[in-house]
Amino acid sequence: MERSKRRRSMEKGSELRSIFLPFLSTSHIIPLVDMARLFALHGVDVTIITTPQNATVFQKSIDLDATRARPIRTHLVNFPAAKVGLPPGIEAFNVDLPREMAPKIYMGLAILQQEFEQLFHHLKPDFIVTDMFHPWTVDTAAKLGIPRIMFHGASYLARSAAHSVEQYAPHLKADSDSDKFVLPGLPDALEMTPLQLPDWLRSPNQYTELMKTIKESEKKSYGSLFNSFYELESGYYEHYKKVMGTKSWGIGPVSLWANQDASDKAARGYSKAEEEKEGWLTWLNSKPASSVLYVSFGSMNKFPYSQLVEIGRALEDSGSDFIWVVRKNENENDGDVFLEEFEKRVRESGRGYLIWGWAPQLLILENAAIGGLVTHCGWNTVVESVNAGLPMVTWPLFAEHFFNEKLVVDVLGIGVPVGAKEWRQWNEFGSEVVTKEEIGKAIALLKEDEEIRKRAKKLSDAAKRAIQVGGSSHNNMRELIQELKEIKLSKAQANP
Repeated sequence: MERSKRRRSMEKGSELRSIFLPFLSTSHIIPLVDMARLFALHGVDVTIITTPQNATVFQKSIDLDATRARPIRTHLVNFPAAKVGLPPGIEAFNVDLPREMAPKIYMGLAILQQEFEQLFHHLKPDFIVTDMFHPWTVDTAAKLGIPRIMFHGASYLARSAAHSVEQYAPHLKADSDSDKFVLPGLPDALEMTPLQLPDWLRSPNQYTELMKTIKESEKKSYGSLFNSFYELESGYYEHYKKVMGTKSWGIGPVSLWANQDASDKAARGYSKAEEEKEGWLTWLNSKPASSVLYVSFGSMNKFPYSQLVEIGRALEDSGSDFIWVVRKNENENDGDVFLEEFEKRVRESGRGYLIWGWAPQLLILENAAIGGLVTHCGWNTVVESVNAGLPMVTWPLFAEHFFNEKLVVDVLGIGVPVGAKEWRQWNEFGSEVVTKEEIGKAIALLKEDEEIRKRAKKLSDAAKRAIQVGGSSHNNMRELIQELKEIKLSKAQANP
């Protein structure tokens, strides 16, 4: 009797409490919150700390998990908008944020740091998982004597490629900005041009210093988490751990694992699923299997009017039915007129469906009518497309998109490049306009290539296996939780 009481006490003592701290940007929030939900699914007590406006992106999902008796909740801290000169409700980096306001969001985050640290002390977590853009948390975790795990919103290949450029600077040997060079030291001979590199890698700037700080904080962390799985980029998974000299766990695809019910998929982001069912879902369900092209460039993209026209014309000429997630640009009324006429025309012909603003992407991608997509190569979308077994037309724009394109096209062979040549800032139009002919050619190649479809389907099967009992991501999650329990236990024994 005494022994079983002691065992129960030990088991209770090994229950883990955690804090998850996302960055203030939708594309970073969604995968990190899915990870937090996975930890709760495995019995870890989870508190997600964020601001009220950012919580609206995911709170429906947390409420659903709470009804399933999972130990997860959101702790809100008020964003100091007035102190930094921002209007109420402006609390995140998104496509509609005016450029001059971006530094003020950073100022607000700096003010919040002290409150975050106080919460860490007050909530007494056994470990913290924080976005890469909170590098200061590694020192706070050290003071508390707990592990800090860093979340990367990118692929292992992208981080490995950036490390290659930092270490070897191969772009400096190129004769011109459009000359190709090979990224040294990687598992594959991947070619890029200087123009396709992020500006902070091309020549040092303020962001280069931030990335250096992030890298140093990662080396001091207990390890890192990626929304990836071993079978997707095994060579880069191993390579990255070797060059960084740190532990890392791929526990993806997190969207597939955390959102297995239709209610979960509908609750994500800013979706108003009930209102939309009459529209896009009814339209999609009227189409034959694998006949519709999904066109979306993520939550942070904007295009000039001239580029929207090229996309629209290419889609009309493609012979494919399509769903296009599009957003209006401020101060470009000509574009509004074109898009309104375009929408009316394709609706009447039954050829196309436009979704304005936010789209419930998981629900759309898994619909049997979708046969492929045109994507900016944001990592969340790449992984969600792999889950659904869909081939891609790749159109990288900013961040690490050009690196992700290399994985999709050159390593995995599940994509056709549109031929984008120039990296740009997320909040800029850039100078490049991809023509309707180039877009149309890539769409035609995607439709014709049966091998691409077979490879995408094979990867989708591997994604599903990774999260099942005995799968690579499932094993990683169990291994990490076990390690964290052992750390807690050894601390308890050292300080009885």
